[in-house]
Formats: sequence, structure tokens, C-alpha cells
Amino acid sequence: MRIATILALLLLNICTVFANDPTLQTIFDEDWKFRLQEDPLFATSAGNHDYDALLPSVRKEDYKRRNDFWHKMLERLQSVDRSGLSRSEQISYDLLKEDLQDNISEYEFQTYLIPLNADSGFHSEFARLPREVPLFSVKDYENYIARLNAFPEYVKQNTELMREGLQKGMSLPQIVLNGFEVTASTHIVEDPTKSVFYVPFSNFPSTVPASETERLRQKGIEAIRESVVPGYRAFLEFMTKEYVPATRQTLGASQLPNGRKYYEYLVHHFTSLDLTPVEVHQIGLNEVERIHKEMDEVIRSVGFNGDFASFLKFLRTDPRFYAKTPEQLLKEACFIAKKMDGKLPSLFKTLPRLPYGVEPVPDSIAPKYTGGRYIEPPLGSTEPGYYWVNTYALESRPLYTLEALTLHEAVPGHHLQISLAHELQNLPEFRKTKYISAFGEGWGLYSEWLGLEAGFYKDPYSNFGRLTYEMWRACRLVVDTGIHAMGWSREQAMDYIAANTALSLHEIRTETDRYISWPGQALAYKIGELKIKELRKKTEAALGTKFDVREFHDAVLGNGSVTLPILEQVINDFIKKKRVE
Repeated sequence: MRIATILALLLLNICTVFANDPTLQTIFDEDWKFRLQEDPLFATSAGNHDYDALLPSVRKEDYKRRNDFWHKMLERLQSVDRSGLSRSEQISYDLLKEDLQDNISEYEFQTYLIPLNADSGFHSEFARLPREVPLFSVKDYENYIARLNAFPEYVKQNTELMREGLQKGMSLPQIVLNGFEVTASTHIVEDPTKSVFYVPFSNFPSTVPASETERLRQKGIEAIRESVVPGYRAFLEFMTKEYVPATRQTLGASQLPNGRKYYEYLVHHFTSLDLTPVEVHQIGLNEVERIHKEMDEVIRSVGFNGDFASFLKFLRTDPRFYAKTPEQLLKEACFIAKKMDGKLPSLFKTLPRLPYGVEPVPDSIAPKYTGGRYIEPPLGSTEPGYYWVNTYALESRPLYTLEALTLHEAVPGHHLQISLAHELQNLPEFRKTKYISAFGEGWGLYSEWLGLEAGFYKDPYSNFGRLTYEMWRACRLVVDTGIHAMGWSREQAMDYIAANTALSLHEIRTETDRYISWPGQALAYKIGELKIKELRKKTEAALGTKFDVREFHDAVLGNGSVTLPILEQVINDFIKKKRVE
């Protein structure tokens, strides 16, 4: 029986490698080609350079055309007999189906009328262009200049959508836009050579002939002066004079047109599970209660004489817990990241080839930005991944949370997870760039916890910082559903987070505004982490002495970003395979 089972599994693996439904492959290819054509910025990031001189067209008719395409592709996909596909193809089928259904839902809810949130948007993403385009040849520079010159039209199209959004009640809440001006005003410069967009012209690579550099430099200066600066100036004027004064005073997504159904959709989209807002809210309350007990144990262990609120005040105000300079904060982050690099072989069998760097969050977005984030490079570029650390307002960036932040954003979190996905072979292209929040952010939070096994959090205050971050993600379940489904106020949300975590008050404000302006996304972290922990516990129990944490982690990450139901299926298959080895 054992030999027969092994032979059956080997046959299944052979079928998986060689099975290839031609109709399905055609659908994948056409969908991928459409994605690249419709979003030139995405195409560049995905390593395709056929559209490097263009920016996306975001007129209403563009979205209508895309929606028509998605409907046709969904109909064609559903005509394929899923039961006859290999397991790998079934996963690809399910992921594309979910993509298409989500795109159709987003169009129906008209989310394109709000192309920004509290800490980012089309305008701030454009400011990363100098770091995200190839700049090796004269043609590369000409493409870059063409994109700079296309910026005013890009602004115009986005503001036209936002103007219609105001008319239809589809806007950001006014309260989250306080202080947004810096994201545009930073790029309104008198001297083009002081612009971030000028950086590529200050030092040309040797592959660009010296005879061309001055011409390109002057064209670049002209584009910055005549297109980029006027584009940002027009956007800032629109925002301050027209958009912000007319934005809505309400907070919750449920108060948008068709808002309750919209938020229910977002709960599913960001968790990939069939949960109601009430169920998510209760999961959050349960997790808050559980984590509180662990936090109380840490407080007792350090001999603190005071209650929970007093301990939080102590952490927020004692200078020992804060870096004195941006350089110190960055060095601490680098040290933690490098220390974890050395632990990775004990946790993973498969590691990515791509390295990563540590940099500060750009000044133009730092005041309203989160404490840190991972920035992936364009595929095929010479850039590494980057772990961004926010050095703005150092008094709000506690060192006791830095270990958890670093493990989440760098390794073994987002850098490792995303880089491995990019390097996967024999998969449709869309799966290599796909990012499902419940999987990705769930992995990031699981990675924070994984630091315990890797020997981090020896300092009890750092361990409290880890618990603060876990508590923060549990609070998100309560706060996000509270704001968007239960009528919570901004103050109520901030007070709840402040009472349960040691986050700085500045970070609590910026994070709360993020949840208000980006409904549902905050649910992904804790829901995803709970599922990964559940699957690990199940695997350990099923395999006993055969359990190898490195193999388990490779199984979790080995298919790229997937929904949580698909992940559960993958781990069930992994358990079956390991049992007969």
C-alpha cells in the first residue's frame, strides 16, 4: 500500500508538471497582455518595457472598456472544465477568477473615483518614478522624459474622476486630508535641479554616450519645469480649493453610496474569507483580551509599579526608548535586519537571490506615512528591495517596536515572501506579481512572532513591543469594523488603540486616518496570521517527528500569494505528501 501510494503521488506530480490546458493558457496570456497595455507603470514594474514612455489612461471610458474585457474573460474562464485541470492550474484558475470578479466589483462600486488615500495616491506613487524605471540608454532617458511630460494629463484625468466622485458622494473623509499638502508641495520647486525627478540627470551611466548627456539633461530640466511642477501645482490647487472643502464629513465606508454592500465586499476582499463585519469585530475583541494577558505578564516581569495605562505612558515618554538621530534609528534597523539574515537558513530551505537595503521614508510623504514599509523593485531592474524606516518625528518611533517592524517588513517578512514569489518558475506571469493582503500581511505578522523562535525579543520591553504590534493588529479588527460598519468616530477609534497599545500618539493618528481612508485593508493582518498559525499547528500535530519548520515555510510560500482557502488546500496536500515519505 505504501509503495502504491508513493507511485500515485509521483504520477500526480508528473501530471502537474506536464498538464497544460491550451484554452486556459490562452486566457492567461490574453489577460496578462491586457494588464500590461492598460497600466504602463505596472508593466515597467513587471519587467516589460514595451510601454515605458507612457502613463496609464484613467478616463471613465477606459474603466468601462476594462470592465467589458473583464466580463468577457470571466465568461471564457468559466467555460473551462476546472475538474480536468492539474492542481497547479486549478490554483491559477481560482486566482484569476477571483481577480476578475474583484475588478468587476470595484468597477460597480466606482472605487476609481477615489484614486488616493490618507498616506498615498497616484501623485505620490509618481514621485517614485526616478527609482523605478530603467535608465541605461538614450532610449530609456527619452522614455523617462516622455513620462514626465505626460504628467499634467495624468493629473487632469485623475482630478476629473475625483470631481465626479464629489458629485456622487464618493470621496475621502475630510478629516484624513489634514496635512496632505506636503505630498504635492514638495515637488513644486523653483529650481528643477532640486527636484527628485532631476536625480537621473545628475549622474548618467557609462552606457549613455557623453555626446547625448547635455541634450537629455536640458530636456529633463524642461520637462520638470514645464510639466512636472505645473502638474503638481494644478493638483495642489485642485485639492486645496475644490476637493478638500467639498469632501464628506462622514467617516465610514458604509456611508458611501451602496456603502454597506461595499464594505461587506471589502471584508471578503481583504480577508479572502466569508466573514461578516460582526464576526470580524468579535474575533478582534477575543484577540485583544488574549493578548492583554500576555502584556500584563511582561509588565509584572519588569517590576513596574503601576497600572497598564501608566506603563504605556512610561513607554511613550521615557527617552531611553527613542533614537536621538535618524541615523541611529536606521542603524538599529540595519542591525536587526542583518541579525535575522543569519537566522534564515534555520527557518527556510529556499531563500531568494534578491538582496534588500534599508532607507528612510522620503521626506515628501513621511509626516503622514506609516512607521515602515517594504518597497519591492521593478522586475529585472538593478535595484534591490528596500525596507523603508520612517525617521520623521523621532519621538514617535519607539525602539521597542523596531524588532517587530523589521521582521515584518524585511526578513523573514515581505522582502523574503515577495522576492520568492517573483522567482517562481512554471507559473502564469500574473501569479508572480500578485499580492493578496490576507496572505502577505498575515505572513508579515506571523514573521514578527517567528522572531521568538529565532532568538529575538530578549529584552522584555522589545517583547512588549512585539505584543503591542500584535495587539495593534487585533485592535484593527475592532476599529476598522467599528468605523466602517458600526458608526465609530475617529476619536473613539484612536482612544481604543491608545488604551490597548504602546504605539505613539502620532502613529495612532496617522494609522487611524489610514483605516478611515482605506477601509478593510487593516483586517488582512490578524486574519491571515491566525490562519497561518492554525495551519502550522495542524501540520505539527499531523506530522509529529516528521515536521520540519523549514519545509512548512517553503510550502506556505511556494505558490506565491494565494487566498487563505487555497493556502489551506496547499498545506493539506503537503501533509498528505509528507506522511508517505
